Amino acid sequence: MTSEPRTADELLDAVGPAFSKLRRTALLEVENPISAKDLSRSLVLNLVLEHTRDSDKEITVGAVAELLAVDPSVASRMVTDNIKAGYLIRAASQQDGRRTVLQLSPQGAELMDRFRKHQRSAFEYITADWPEQERLEFARLMIKYVDSLAELRERGLAKDT
Repeated sequence: MTSEPRTADELLDAVGPAFSKLRRTALLEVENPISAKDLSRSLVLNLVLEHTRDSDKEITVGAVAELLAVDPSVASRMVTDNIKAGYLIRAASQQDGRRTVLQLSPQGAELMDRFRKHQRSAFEYITADWPEQERLEFARLMIKYVDSLAELRERGLAKDT
């Protein structure tokens, strides 16, 4: 284990590299392992899940492309892969019959449940020797960070995040 940064500047400078390391270790093998392919699929499935929680909200392939900051053709391939795997369903929009929207299939909901269990298992495994208060505080601050990022995106202030 490396020594912890000692100054505020050192700590803040260490955040970027820490995020890079986090991405490289995302496939940590714990209970309920998730394949690299399903990890990639979960990017799309999470967006569909997040944007359709309210029954009146819908999401299209174009919105997936925008939210993932990828070319529409890339988003289309990602969505098609999820449909072929049985995780997503294309449906007619209830708001505009000319549009096609995406919905989680029962298998997609099951995969997302497995993925969330995997994420929790990984978090608990990684932080097993942390004091409970630190584990919960880190979880709270991570959620706050992600929510702040989402708010910035919604206001158009975050570029290419």
